Amino acid sequence: MRGCRRSTRFLHFNGNGFLKVKNKDLYTEAHLVVAAVRVLEHREDAPASIEAVAELLSFSAEHVNLICKKLAQMDILKVAQGPFGTRLFIQDHRLLESIPKGETGDVLKDAVEAFQASRKNMDARIESFKAQQAQKQKDLFDKLDQKLKDDLKKDR
Repeated sequence: MRGCRRSTRFLHFNGNGFLKVKNKDLYTEAHLVVAAVRVLEHREDAPASIEAVAELLSFSAEHVNLICKKLAQMDILKVAQGPFGTRLFIQDHRLLESIPKGETGDVLKDAVEAFQASRKNMDARIESFKAQQAQKQKDLFDKLDQKLKDDLKKDR
């Protein structure tokens, strides 16, 4: 029963009887993540991991990771990589109030767009490199072909 309740936590019925996902803004999600870090530190007497926060909030680990990176950039959280995984530490919770309320900071959308832009840049560099290598190979074959023709003329 507990798993069923968790999977429908952010689903709400609209007037037509259909389920819809309730979107939360970055301000709300940031508060949820920081609160989850505090609860997990209290319960486990150890720093919280991204996976534990994701499980507690019923978010995906990727989504929590993106929120944590955003909060780390704002110096709200500190994300520490260690041999036992990624751990989260609260640096300054008061900075949460500097996040604009109601602004849907599509963290995932922004990250995907940034990744796609870097991917396009990388693809363009790869295509340029391939074109240069193809031209070098063509020039080399032309040079070898000309050398063979010259050698054949000398032998005759």
